[in-house]
Amino acid sequence: MKLAIVGGGSTYTPELIDGFARLRDILPIGEIALIDPAEQRLELIAGLARRILARQGSPARVTTSTSVTSGVDGADAVLLQLRIGGQSARHRDETWPLECGCVGQETVGAGGLAKALRTVPVVLDIAEQVRASNPAAWLIDFTNPVGIVTRALQDAGHRAIGLCNVAIGFQRKFAAHLGVEPERIRLEHVGLNHLTWERGVTLLDEPDGESGREVLPELLDRFGERVAQDVRMPLTLLESLGVVPSYYLRYYYQHDAVVRELGARPSRAEEVAALERQLLALYANPSLNTKPELLAQRGGAFYSEAAVQLIAALLGTDGRSRTQVVTTRNDGILPQLPDAAVIEAPATVDAKGVRPLPQRPLPPLFAGLVAHVASYEELAVRAAVAGGRARVFDALLAHPLIGQLDLADQLTDRLIAHNHGYLSWA
Repeated sequence: MKLAIVGGGSTYTPELIDGFARLRDILPIGEIALIDPAEQRLELIAGLARRILARQGSPARVTTSTSVTSGVDGADAVLLQLRIGGQSARHRDETWPLECGCVGQETVGAGGLAKALRTVPVVLDIAEQVRASNPAAWLIDFTNPVGIVTRALQDAGHRAIGLCNVAIGFQRKFAAHLGVEPERIRLEHVGLNHLTWERGVTLLDEPDGESGREVLPELLDRFGERVAQDVRMPLTLLESLGVVPSYYLRYYYQHDAVVRELGARPSRAEEVAALERQLLALYANPSLNTKPELLAQRGGAFYSEAAVQLIAALLGTDGRSRTQVVTTRNDGILPQLPDAAVIEAPATVDAKGVRPLPQRPLPPLFAGLVAHVASYEELAVRAAVAGGRARVFDALLAHPLIGQLDLADQLTDRLIAHNHGYLSWA
């Protein structure tokens, strides 16, 4: 089996490699192809990847390529983890919206739209190259904004699925609170990527079983303060809602407070850039053969485990179906959304594909925001694919955190100015 990682020169790649090595019985890999235009950095990451695999006794070999076409040739699955413009573009995404009093973030609001406009055309080009060489390959999208990128891929007819670490992060934390194996926790996770709520938590009688009992009220009662600290929202809100919102709901529920916070400290991009410099220095040490502890600060916890579970199910390597939270086409699961909308929810995943599980109707408090953001995401895909100032403006005007004529106009001009070199139509 061959896996290809587009963006393989990322400092995050050793986390994936570590997961592939540890979980090789679930997902036996013969070749891992790292693909990245940054050749020097690519070879540095590949060297560490080989040492990690060797230390853990994995037979997988690591190859490198600066060409997508040659790198993905023969791959059974292609992982997309791109950052077009690097941390410098991310820094801009996180700062210029603040000039207009709006949240600056790489997936939410105007900054998220800017990243989508830079990213979607590149990802679609990569997807076409994959389809030309091996149309049966699955595209696994880690690239933010995952919802918008995944919808663009699915709208273009690609065999694509999105994956985020929010759900598996909650699963692991809830399991730790209760002192049980993660496989005994099943989430009723629903919404859109980076706009989700845990509105049910089942403690299964046995790992990956079917029967169990609801424990969300118990979690909030016994561990509410710790859960609230994790999502950085008041416990009183969680108790009032009766759910656990993802951290990203903070940008909606506490927008103005978050804007003040962001304006008073360095951007996350600056923090990550400094971390990456330290990580690259560590990776250059030829005696290093494990992922360094510092990598945990990079973000993306548990992505490797989620990726292994998803790919193993899709490729049928362990001969079983899995229930896993993924980002995929709605197809009537949330009836207030169009079928083509991309939702994030538990799904049955196996060699036959991905089938989202039925969901209870969303209450109005959640349904309205989900419908609003889903409409913005549809307009964001149009702007990213077709370009044009008018489409960018429409997407910003539709976003629930913007929605004002003058504000959308200012943000449109700033977005285009800061991303001019990445927009073919600008």
